[in-house]
Amino acid sequence: MLSFLPRRLLQLLPTLFLVSVLIFLLQQLLPGDPALVMAGEEKDPEVIEQIRKQYRLDQPLPVQYVYWIGGVLKGDLGESMRIKQPVSSLIADKLPVTLQLASMAMLFALLIGIPAGLLSAVRKGSAWDTGANVFALWGLSTPNFWLGILMIFLFSVKLGWLPASGYVSPFENLGQSLAATVMPAFVLGNAIAAVLMRHTRSAMLQAMSADYVRTARAKGLRESVVVMRHALRNALTPVITLGALEFGTLLSGAVLTEQVFSVPGFGKLIVDAVFNRDYAVVQGVVLVTATVYVLLNLLADVLYVLVNPRLRG
Repeated sequence: MLSFLPRRLLQLLPTLFLVSVLIFLLQQLLPGDPALVMAGEEKDPEVIEQIRKQYRLDQPLPVQYVYWIGGVLKGDLGESMRIKQPVSSLIADKLPVTLQLASMAMLFALLIGIPAGLLSAVRKGSAWDTGANVFALWGLSTPNFWLGILMIFLFSVKLGWLPASGYVSPFENLGQSLAATVMPAFVLGNAIAAVLMRHTRSAMLQAMSADYVRTARAKGLRESVVVMRHALRNALTPVITLGALEFGTLLSGAVLTEQVFSVPGFGKLIVDAVFNRDYAVVQGVVLVTATVYVLLNLLADVLYVLVNPRLRG
């Protein structure tokens, strides 16, 4: 059933290689000189020259790339030029935070968006359909930072139910961790739920008009069986693609939402690295994010086969 998987895994290698080259080359387009930034205000020429040699900034770009990719293959993403810590440890600290936030946001999006889209398609033209479309319009047009501020004002300031900001690891206190991340997760999931609702509705309307659905109804199957077993399975294919891409976007860091709720995730890490010309951190975070995108696309291919029996071969 998953005979295509080894072939797809082999295709990942040249994709990741090209991604690494693009990341390294585009990194060079960032304005400013990291050696000058690290040298401080005095900008002693000897110190600048020492920094260039230490981080091989005086070498040609192909040589710099070979050293960098060689370290990556060994699990060494380099060292932060600003705080003198391994990039891999910085990512290991921030990734669980963003992973928890992204997973909760995606859970909100799936629990709201797919049922709303399904109900809207099945009850086309009804009040349910109108309500679902209004919700989608709300989710697409509401800025995340504005919704976040409103939620903080209501649930933290007025009601005092949830903490306004900060982050607690689930391994320290699960209850406090969920309380601290439920608002930013809902803010992020709200927008994705609106997109999922629109795509689910569109895909379901197309599936409900297909010949195989009419045939299933002609056989006398219950409407719930026709909708869930026949129409929804085929309609989920484009939704799976969208969900994988949106989850990858969440893992790359939701900068504004993390800033509003003071969540120390990938978003803050990458923004700080760009502003400080911290090349190694930028390259490491972007490479990890790109790798996650590629793996999520592979996961989407696997889910296609599991959800849609017609793709099994």
